[in-house]
Amino acid sequence: MAATIEINYFNSFWIKKMDSIAEVRPNTGIISVDADSVTQTITTYVPDLGYGQRVYAKDANGVDVVGFPNKVYLISFSMSASPYTVTLSRAVNLTATDVLIFGPIELFTEIPRVYSSDPSDWYAEEARIRGGYNNTNVDLGVKAYLVEDDASQNNRFNSMIYSGVFNSRTGVNNTNQFSVAENISRSVDPSYGSIQKLYAEDTNLIIFQELKVSKALIDKDAIYTQEGQPLQAASNVVIGGIVPYAGEYGISTNPESFGVFGYRKYFADRTKNLILRLSQDGITEISMYGMIDFFRDNLAGAGSLPIVGGYDMHNKQYIVSIGGAEGNVKNGFDPETVSFDEAVKGWTSRFDYFPDAIGSLRNNLYTYFEGEIWQHYSTSVNRAQFYNTTYTSSVNLVFNPSPSVVKNFNTINYEGSSGWIMESLTTDQDVALYIYEYQLPTTLADLQTSLFTNNFKRKENKYFANLLNLTAVQQGEVLFGQSMTGVKGFTSEVKFTVPVTNQSAQRELFAVSSEFNRSSY
Repeated sequence: MAATIEINYFNSFWIKKMDSIAEVRPNTGIISVDADSVTQTITTYVPDLGYGQRVYAKDANGVDVVGFPNKVYLISFSMSASPYTVTLSRAVNLTATDVLIFGPIELFTEIPRVYSSDPSDWYAEEARIRGGYNNTNVDLGVKAYLVEDDASQNNRFNSMIYSGVFNSRTGVNNTNQFSVAENISRSVDPSYGSIQKLYAEDTNLIIFQELKVSKALIDKDAIYTQEGQPLQAASNVVIGGIVPYAGEYGISTNPESFGVFGYRKYFADRTKNLILRLSQDGITEISMYGMIDFFRDNLAGAGSLPIVGGYDMHNKQYIVSIGGAEGNVKNGFDPETVSFDEAVKGWTSRFDYFPDAIGSLRNNLYTYFEGEIWQHYSTSVNRAQFYNTTYTSSVNLVFNPSPSVVKNFNTINYEGSSGWIMESLTTDQDVALYIYEYQLPTTLADLQTSLFTNNFKRKENKYFANLLNLTAVQQGEVLFGQSMTGVKGFTSEVKFTVPVTNQSAQRELFAVSSEFNRSSY
């Protein structure tokens, strides 16, 4: 048996006696039956298995199994008697000739689940005021303690407490010191739910409860004039008065939605189906900027799934992912990731990645997915590639001039880079024919072909094409289908797409327009 020391709190140690996890070596086991589940039967006894081992799979030729999920871990096993079984963290599809490979331990969260109930565990606490922050070895020293008259545990979900300070210059560390002789706690209104997140800004501490956002004054307190106006004054109280922000808003139980840049803090209020921004002008409902229905439906539909938020310093946008990376796995909810741009005061993009966490460092955006960190906007991979999966880039537009007038949309034009196709254009009555990307003719034959191909043409660095009607014949029509130019309707919805083969370089779409006439009918 080996002893492992885990640090739970600073200067507090949990010594656990357990099987020697560090000595686990990669092993193999041959699958005996076809399976598509988390429980696999193996024919070979595998010694020295450990909880949390990374699991891989190879076929009979030693090649990685196609479609084997990423980040599969061993969470339980039975090697007591044949047939031997192992339980994995997710379902896998294997054949009778495939081989499981058990690698090093990477999922350490599984270890406490297995061993925490062991009565042979030992607990020790180093309680000296000056604990030696960077010492190479530790001894317990003199242990101080208090006798509590009431030893029952209390969950103060709406309270805060502060310890002594840590001074890096002097090496004095009082973070494990809580003076019972002083009033070191402060509570907020429990009717607004539990405290979910604390954020320090200047000399204030912003408190995010489930149903309310407030700020606590640090090293100062608030005094009020006869007119009821608050004034701040220096005080020896560490946590001073608590001042609530206007509005009945909170962060629900989703502190993971928090994102910050400068003095702007972004977060989600699931209970009200809102995305909010806290800045120097107070709390603003930014989900009202053209996305009321979207967030009402998706925040309510996500249920208890995570709402992951973060600020993208590269593009200066707040990104929020509803449902998270495992949204599809848990209950069939289709996750959504969107971004908000302060420059245009609107939601500008939708993305095909669904991270576990979002963060920025030195103007780079990073997301976390299944235990791995990914850098975005990298020039070493093709665009629209997230977590080693390639997606199709597209832009959706709506043409709605003179909403009450029936129109014939005759042409489609755009300004930008070559390589765009018009995947679809539909109205309330008609459908247009697919338009291919522009092809630069280099020979006379290419020029002749392009004249009779329904693709974009270039003129004066702009791209244009005629809209050909693809609607099935209707009663009373003389000409129909591709024999007719233009599509009829009150409004049209257009989808521009960059094919996967064109995503290696940047593709710009600056403006899209359409020429139309009033319908004669």
